[in-house]
Amino acid sequence: MLDERSQDELNRREFSRRMLALGAGAAFLPAAALGRRGGGGSHAPNPIRIDRQRFLRSFNGLDDFGGTPDGGAHRPAYSEADREARGYVLELMRAAGLETRVDAAGNLLGRRDGTEAGRAPIMFGSHIDSVLRGGRYDGPVGSIAAVEVAHTLADHDVATRHPVEVVVFQNEEGGLYGSRMMNGEFSRDELTIEASSGYTIEEGTRLIGGDPDRLEEAVRRPGDVAAFLELHIEQGSVLYDRGLDVGVVEGIVGIRWWDVEVTGFANHAGTTPMDARQDALLAAARYVEAVNRIVRRRPGTHVGTVGRIDAEPGAPNVIPGRVTASLELRDLRMETIAELHEEIRAATRQIGSETGTEFSFELTVDLDPAPVDDEIQELVDASAQALELTTLRMPSGAGHDAQSMARIAPIGMIFVPSVGGVSHSPEEYTRDEDMVNGANVLLGSVLALDAELS
Repeated sequence: MLDERSQDELNRREFSRRMLALGAGAAFLPAAALGRRGGGGSHAPNPIRIDRQRFLRSFNGLDDFGGTPDGGAHRPAYSEADREARGYVLELMRAAGLETRVDAAGNLLGRRDGTEAGRAPIMFGSHIDSVLRGGRYDGPVGSIAAVEVAHTLADHDVATRHPVEVVVFQNEEGGLYGSRMMNGEFSRDELTIEASSGYTIEEGTRLIGGDPDRLEEAVRRPGDVAAFLELHIEQGSVLYDRGLDVGVVEGIVGIRWWDVEVTGFANHAGTTPMDARQDALLAAARYVEAVNRIVRRRPGTHVGTVGRIDAEPGAPNVIPGRVTASLELRDLRMETIAELHEEIRAATRQIGSETGTEFSFELTVDLDPAPVDDEIQELVDASAQALELTTLRMPSGAGHDAQSMARIAPIGMIFVPSVGGVSHSPEEYTRDEDMVNGANVLLGSVLALDAELS
């Protein structure tokens, strides 16, 4: 038999679900959260909205730090542009009334207290670092929207039950470093890895205000975060092609990366007969084709990519004796990734036998799939529908910081359309209206979570 407190909790949760299902948006929220102080009226109140102009102005302001003439962004982690952009975001957080700090992992955090003592925070945010000569939307949309949501709560004097915590994770593009430092999965062996900006992870973390000697202080345990939300561009073309407004993410794919080395024998290109060669580059070319063939012949949504290849010694008159390459496999099922990898390894053993070369594989990134909490999916979907936006339940084919946070808290992800499905490129583009829609869905989802979470 339920006690009185449990029954009240069930009644409150059922009421909020019904209001969202009716499309009433934030009708179940306190008056302050509705942008009004009370009063009569027979119609349902409208949910509050973010400040569109302020949000877009803040977002466009990031172009001053690593923006490129072709409309993209070159802001690799730990670079001068990244460090300056972090300072800019900290100022935006302070302007939103947040209490700011940099944790030992180098993550930017802005906090606003809740009204009920002892509650874990609702955390939301993304990242602002970019790939080399990439796009301006991947990461910053979710980061600046998170700051804007907090600013909107302050504008309307919304008192949330839970603390809210805005986060901008460091070095997402290099391997989810900031979020993995937060969830405790980061290994200190990784501190010596060199980032694309030329700094090691240890050097870069110190440059941005973190302390690699005290990383344990940045770790959050299960229960330390009530829920995590991330708004992000889709980076694919599904929403754009179908003319839909919002993607409600059901799960984030698992990702594995390998460094692949092909060893042959370097020799004179003019004096070595074709049938006496141990050409590592020829073997690597066959490996690239094998990856494509093996991955494509299996039905499913999995993908496989060889995105890097380097031949040594790299001279036109020398047969390549060594090649370093990569392998990336992604799917919602780690079993599929493992099976594909074994098929690829079998293919390389055959290639090696036929070309007189040897292949070795070293696993460098191992990220498990991350399911998205069912109830949070419902709240995100309902928040979008309350704004009369069209939605689609869909997987995420890209990795995100939410993937790391799923190890310690229930997560939700909100996608907005990427025009043409282009990403990690200066041609990456998301329309202003779609960014604003996403930020408003994030706002509604935060408020709904605050009301729903026990």
